[in-house]
Amino acid sequence: MGSRLLNKIGLFFAALVLVSPAILFFLWMVSLSLKFEIDNGAYPPILIPERFAWSNYAKVFEENNFLLYLWNSVLVTGTATLLALLIGVPAGYGIARLKAERSAIVIMIARMTPGLSYLIPLFLLFQWLGILGTLWPQIIIHLVVTVPIVVWVMIGYFETTPMELEEAASIDGASSWQVFRLVALPIAKPGIVVAFILSIIFSWNNFVFGVVLASRETRTLPVAVYNMLSYEQVSWGPLAAAALVVTLPVLVLTMFAQRQIVAGLTAGAVKGG
Repeated sequence: MGSRLLNKIGLFFAALVLVSPAILFFLWMVSLSLKFEIDNGAYPPILIPERFAWSNYAKVFEENNFLLYLWNSVLVTGTATLLALLIGVPAGYGIARLKAERSAIVIMIARMTPGLSYLIPLFLLFQWLGILGTLWPQIIIHLVVTVPIVVWVMIGYFETTPMELEEAASIDGASSWQVFRLVALPIAKPGIVVAFILSIIFSWNNFVFGVVLASRETRTLPVAVYNMLSYEQVSWGPLAAAALVVTLPVLVLTMFAQRQIVAGLTAGAVKGG
């Protein structure tokens, strides 16, 4: 009993040590967003100001076209995620049922390969097609991130689902498409939810693709925050407020879906073993 308690205390302490820097940075960002510039430059640093500068959040939307950039992020992330699900769920099912381990390894390599490896050739392709400056290049290149995530998660889920139900449906005369649509998909709904959430998180936070491929009117939120930096002066209050505006949707989604995310990562780990 004593050893279990010590293990729990040790695990809690280790988790606290690992998580505390991220929590500290997030709280400091919140503090920066609520302070006037004179307080942000004060020494010793002020964590909780006497007066909150709510005007920093107003400046984000007044001086920058953040509503347009928010809409761009929603379009790019939403379209890339839906296309990734349409491609990745059937692909994951096929790889799992055919036990195509080499294909799974290729998907894993694609997931691990840095996005910059795809950026230059795709940039030249988009330039040749004449679609640079639109949202389509960002949507297409985000599939490089989202499709491998969906496929890898779905392989793990489909490999753990029972084959008996699918075999029974086949015996009753169902086609392969009917087995997939009417039997496999309903069972794999938790996996689809996990793949959907992870795709949104990775696509929403992507910065490199947007900064290269976007124009002034097609920027996404991470690029919009970057463009708030200037050589003359850095306004830490509005900049921190803008960063929080970008972070908040993903943060809320992660908090509400943390159990599903852990379940999806665990399924992938079991599959990999």
